[in-house]
Amino acid sequence: MDWINIIVQGILIGGLYALFAAGLSLIFGVMRLVNIAHGDLIVLAAFLGLTVTASIGIHPLTALLIVVPIMAMVGYALQYLLLNRTMGDDILPPLLVTFGLSVIIQNALLEVYSADPQKLQSGPLETASISIGSINIGVLPLLMFVVAIAVIGGLQWLFYKTAIGRAFRATSDNADIAQLMGLNKAHVFGLAMALSLSVVAIAGIFLGMRTAFDPASGPARLIFGFEAVIIGGLGNLWGTLIGGVILGVAQGIGAKINPGWQLLAGHCAFLLVLAIRPKGLFPRVEH
Repeated sequence: MDWINIIVQGILIGGLYALFAAGLSLIFGVMRLVNIAHGDLIVLAAFLGLTVTASIGIHPLTALLIVVPIMAMVGYALQYLLLNRTMGDDILPPLLVTFGLSVIIQNALLEVYSADPQKLQSGPLETASISIGSINIGVLPLLMFVVAIAVIGGLQWLFYKTAIGRAFRATSDNADIAQLMGLNKAHVFGLAMALSLSVVAIAGIFLGMRTAFDPASGPARLIFGFEAVIIGGLGNLWGTLIGGVILGVAQGIGAKINPGWQLLAGHCAFLLVLAIRPKGLFPRVEH
């Protein structure tokens, strides 16, 4: 029964990893952009949630109503004013710019908030659980998993059932032709980054509710997001959820065998999938 409990907990934490990964997958799918600053933006959202909750005295989940729009505006401005200038056939300029952005965010957070670990206080939600037989399921991890499914389902619907989704797909297929057909690719890319950072905001708030974070926490979140994206398949949104679950279950099994093996087991699962399926388990099919 212990093993069943470990697998269940791993599946639930996989929802958080899927939230880390969804924004990365979205941006790669639309712009073929690898955002090195993604993990630091997640931590930035967590710190923004900390500031909002401390200033207004509201619950972190309520703070999403403020943090999500702010991060969306940051994303649009970041893409429209900075990253669009680096977009082209060469993938190196965006990588260098986002790497520099990562360093800037980390140091700015260090100056403003210090290096002390912080945590978002979510009250009774932190310890609330549901008992199913001998298995205790935390309400917060369950909520994260449900939200991850809802977010990915919403993104999937937006991509394939709406006008902006058609614009995303057209720009992804060929940005220059989409521009000739009347789409402003700079605006479309800005909207894609705004949407990505809206998901980042949700991931950041749940990260802060789940565990302590500090200005240097970003790179680890980036690694988890990358691994979930690559396990599931680049550009496949539902694949990110499966990738996050595989990563979470592997970490749980590793921790059960030896507490020091938790992260190592996740990395080993990532390398195993990469060795067997270099494009991931469910790579997006190009038409």
